Amino acid sequence: MTIQALCRDCLTEFDSMIEGARCTACGSPRLRQHAELGTLSIAHIDCDAFYASVEKRDNPAIRDKPVIVGGGHRGVVSAACYVARLYGVRSAMPMFQAMKACPDAVIIRPDMAKYSAVGQQIHAIMQDYTPLVEPLSIDEAYLDLNGTQALHKGSPARTLALIVKRIETEAGVSASIGLSYNKFLAKVASDLDKPRGFAAIGAEEAPAFLAPRPVGTIWGVGKALRDKLRRDGVTTVGHLQRMAEPDLVARYGSIGRRLYHFSRGHDDRKVSPSSAPKSISAETTFAEDIYNLDALCKRLWPLCETVSRRLKNRKLAGRSITLKLKRADFRQVTRSRTLTMPTQLAEIIYRTGVAMLEKETNGPAYRLIGIGVADILDAEEGDLPDLLSGETGKLSRVERAIDDVRARMGENSIGKGRRLP
Repeated sequence: MTIQALCRDCLTEFDSMIEGARCTACGSPRLRQHAELGTLSIAHIDCDAFYASVEKRDNPAIRDKPVIVGGGHRGVVSAACYVARLYGVRSAMPMFQAMKACPDAVIIRPDMAKYSAVGQQIHAIMQDYTPLVEPLSIDEAYLDLNGTQALHKGSPARTLALIVKRIETEAGVSASIGLSYNKFLAKVASDLDKPRGFAAIGAEEAPAFLAPRPVGTIWGVGKALRDKLRRDGVTTVGHLQRMAEPDLVARYGSIGRRLYHFSRGHDDRKVSPSSAPKSISAETTFAEDIYNLDALCKRLWPLCETVSRRLKNRKLAGRSITLKLKRADFRQVTRSRTLTMPTQLAEIIYRTGVAMLEKETNGPAYRLIGIGVADILDAEEGDLPDLLSGETGKLSRVERAIDDVRARMGENSIGKGRRLP
């Protein structure tokens, strides 16, 4: 059987009869071989341990050391390099646990401005090869390379290898590639071969590949649904493949359709460059646990301003507000409320958050608070004038005035009284 092969070093493409062969042009063993390699065009590129990789790039002295990017002793791990992961360190782990697991690690505070700049550089490299780039986060994106073969003189697989070579050379960080015929499987593939990996999943193999994998492999299956599926005896994707779509919808609601189609490798979502984020949020971890409502509200307000600023910068609004709290014992509490009208205003986000917060300050102390906005829409659909009370219009005018002053004189030049200590 002929296997299509690509050398990731010299970018030569050739047909091979031997799996695991070396490049016929340069002798490199870094080949990506797959029977459908020349026909797949939907990709997911994900940088490897991005924050830690940027820090290692900027400080060669720590290149071979375990590096953890995160907050203070009471914070959580934002990123851990692959050396630190060998000790069991992982993202979102409490910092005190990470330092206990890897006491020799180099601890670095996050520098989001630096990471954002590198992320923009990486996305710009991707856009040199296709306008169909859909960012998922600062360091990952979907790409649709269908129809680019003539322009780039090679298959989408070759173009992806070229993109990653440029990311390594120009941005100084490594990335892994997942290649398939739809977004769901491209995302699954990018996690199969890290770091500096390149994995492909073809249409012929997809159902058999998915069958033994846990149901959590399917995008959108979180802990609650996973637990419900387990109680029903459904633990693998293969179990879903044996169920009819009407039965899945009857049992699990609208997500039952996704379970049916994704379990069979079907996903008709397009790569959309203009895709809005699913949510925008901000959170902070306290130096000491807080149980007092007034103190929690003081911490909540600047987070609401941050979320509002991000929405305004992207000309977006959201209909759903979610409050996130983490107790001293690390148990998480989330509460959500749907608004009658989408908003991007910090004041409305804050008032909604406080209304939920008031019901949760009846004893337990908290170590973290966060606020987020979901059900994202264009800004034009939000904060429309209220013909009865006119309050929304007043709030909008006040915030626009504050934003204008800050744009001219700086972020701390003006603010509401609740910003004061």
